[in-house]
Amino acid sequence: MKFQDYYQVLGVPRGATAEEIKKSFRRLARKYHPDVSKEPEAEKRMQEVNEAYAVLSDTEKRAAYDQLGKGYQPGQDFRPPPDWDQGFEFSGQGFAPGQAAEFSDFFAELFGRTGGGRQHGPGGYQARGQDHHAKIVISLDDAWSGATRQISLRVPEVTADGRVSLGTRTLNVRIPQGVREGQMIRLTGQGAPGARGAPGGDLYLEVHFETQSRFAVAGRDLHLKLPIAPWEAALGATLEIPLPAGEAVKVRIPEGSQTGRELRVRGKGIPGDPPGDLYLEVAVLTPEARTAAQKALYESMAREFDFEARANWGKAK
Repeated sequence: MKFQDYYQVLGVPRGATAEEIKKSFRRLARKYHPDVSKEPEAEKRMQEVNEAYAVLSDTEKRAAYDQLGKGYQPGQDFRPPPDWDQGFEFSGQGFAPGQAAEFSDFFAELFGRTGGGRQHGPGGYQARGQDHHAKIVISLDDAWSGATRQISLRVPEVTADGRVSLGTRTLNVRIPQGVREGQMIRLTGQGAPGARGAPGGDLYLEVHFETQSRFAVAGRDLHLKLPIAPWEAALGATLEIPLPAGEAVKVRIPEGSQTGRELRVRGKGIPGDPPGDLYLEVAVLTPEARTAAQKALYESMAREFDFEARANWGKAK
C-alpha cells in the first residue's frame, strides 16, 4: 500500500487552517467535478480530492493522519504499525457501513471503522453528549488480577487560529479481573459534554493486550509452547509453569510425549466466570553435542534404541 499525501492533493501546507482547507477543496471541486470539468481523468481526481477533504476537514482524522504520516513521502510504501491508534480518543461519528469503500485502500485501512453519531430518541434530537471511544493496551497481569491504572489519551483539538493539535487527558481506570481482548470498559459521562445541561456521553475503552513473549491469548484461554528436554519427553516429568501475576501451576508431562502434543490444564487461564484454560503445546528440544562425552551418549543411544525416525514414510514405489 502506498502513502497518500492529502495535503499535496488539496494543494495546502501541513499547517493550513480549516478555512484554507475548505477554500482549496471548493476551488478543486469546481475544477474537477465530472459534470462540468473538461480536465483529463476528472472523475478520478475528484475522488482523490473528496477523500483528502474527508480526512483533513475532520479534526480527529486529521490529527491521527498527521501523527501517523510523519516522515512519509507520497507513493512511499506504507503500512500502519500495530496499535497505531492506541490511546487516541475518537468520537462516535465514524462512517456509515460501506461509505469507507468509496475511497482508497489507504483510507479504509486507517479510517474504515463504522460508528454511531448523535443519538435520537422518540422526540427527535437528543441533547445528551456524544459517546467517545479509544483503544487501550494493558498487560496480561492486569487482566489476570484486575488493577486500577492511570491512562493518558490523546485528544484532537482545534486551536483559536483554526489549526489542529493534540491535547492530553489523564484518567484513572479500573481494569476488571478477567477482562477479555476486545472487551469494552465503559466510563459513564466521560464522553462529550451534553447540550443545555443534558448528561455527557460515555467513553468506551476497547481493551487489547500487550504483545506477549510467552502466551498467546484467545478469550480467557492461554496458549503456551512448552520446550522440554528429550529425557523429560521420554521419561515424563513434573514441571512448574509460571503464570501471569507471579502465579504458577505444576503440570505432569506424560511419558513418551512428542513435539506437537497438546496438554490442557482446566481453569488455569485468565480468571473469570468461567475461567479460561491453559493449553500447552509440547516442543522437544534436542541439546547440541559439544564434547566427546556428549557425542558418545548420542552414539550409545543410536546403538541401544531400535528406532527409525522415518519409518512411517513407507517404501518408494
